[in-house]
Amino acid sequence: MDKTTAKLTARLMERLAKELAEGDEVWDSDLGGYHVRAGKRGLSIRLSYYNTLNKRRVLTIGKFGVYTATQARETAREALAVVAQGGDPRAVIEETKAEAQHQQQQTLRSYLQTDYADHQKRRKDGDSTLRRIENSFTEWLDKPMDTLGLADVERWQSQKEAGAPDADPPITPQAYQTLKRSFGALQTLLNHAAKRGVITQNPLKDIKLQKPALTDDQLEADEGRRYLEASEREAFFAGLDAYQEEKRAQRRSSRAHGKRYLPDLDGVAYVDHATPWLLLMYYTGFRPGDLFGLRWPHVSFEFKSIRKIIEKTAHQSPEPQTFPLSDPAVEVLETWWEQQGKPSSGYVFSSPVTGKRLGKDAMRKPWKRVRQLAGLNDGMVLYTLRHNFASQLVMAGVDLLTVSKLMAHSDIQTTIKYYAHLQPDHKRNAVQLFAQIGQGKEVIGESL
Repeated sequence: MDKTTAKLTARLMERLAKELAEGDEVWDSDLGGYHVRAGKRGLSIRLSYYNTLNKRRVLTIGKFGVYTATQARETAREALAVVAQGGDPRAVIEETKAEAQHQQQQTLRSYLQTDYADHQKRRKDGDSTLRRIENSFTEWLDKPMDTLGLADVERWQSQKEAGAPDADPPITPQAYQTLKRSFGALQTLLNHAAKRGVITQNPLKDIKLQKPALTDDQLEADEGRRYLEASEREAFFAGLDAYQEEKRAQRRSSRAHGKRYLPDLDGVAYVDHATPWLLLMYYTGFRPGDLFGLRWPHVSFEFKSIRKIIEKTAHQSPEPQTFPLSDPAVEVLETWWEQQGKPSSGYVFSSPVTGKRLGKDAMRKPWKRVRQLAGLNDGMVLYTLRHNFASQLVMAGVDLLTVSKLMAHSDIQTTIKYYAHLQPDHKRNAVQLFAQIGQGKEVIGESL
């Protein structure tokens, strides 16, 4: 069948789009291989050519209407130039499409909703992690993961910290610790993608968020990183006793003035949760969050221990850890447990109003009052009790690895950083002990 040829001008192509029967073709009289073909969806612009293997190939340039006659002809010329140089324009386009498809598969959204979703659904807080990433990095979702870089992170942190108070609704600025958790979740996703070979490496591997300037509260907390002197320890216990007596006196007064329905506090060991909470922090060195989250099933009176997941490091160490309890700590817990009716479930220190977990600031006022009654410095923050626990152990000669485990530090370097200086004679004692052993002297009761 003879080919129908004509100069494929814009006017002719407009007419062919309306009149050419489906399946029929018209070839351009000037540009070899350039032609149009009528189909169900309109006039298709094509180019026929032979590759280096002398195999006929057909390149579909596009639809008339999407491409103008001028654009289509220019594209055909460029493709024929590629053929003349021994290339294959269709292969180039196919490679480009494949690369585009690969890039699409590499976007944060695609990986988050497929492979990583499958991975996180097997984890306890997986859905929460997926939501955190999706909500925190909305503007990055359609970016290929391996194109993320330092500039993106700096811009993201700046925008999140500033918020958008004039927006409707207003967007609240986010705290550094919140951003750090979100960025950490993203880092974990990127490491997962790199490990699976979806991307060559985590592009944000060596990038960290910029720490904000310390607030007054943070500076105060850092100053509290010290141990209690003997006089301060005595004052601490005296302050607890004074706090208890003050509460009892207030209750006696209330009952004497028409509020007999209020429970009598003279017959109980603890007037409220504050004293046992503070004593337990003193004897265990637990972080406030872990005391707030402590439940009765975590406590074993039989084995004198607490076994629970440490909240601060739960994302790194999701397995529960076991902490031995001293006799005074066990006594505090047993007394409080009996006073609470020997519960088998629920929070050890629950809200007296809701029965649920206490808020993070629940100990602020009680601790302030205990300090005042004890005559302790206002700069002594709650964390001072935790640091005192570690400091006293180190000064007593307990090895740093044991202290690190009791403090639930995720890295022993943290313990070394803050507490190693408290044992300046430790190395000297070690070499002296070795010298005594080397000289054949009997070593009795010596330890490191």
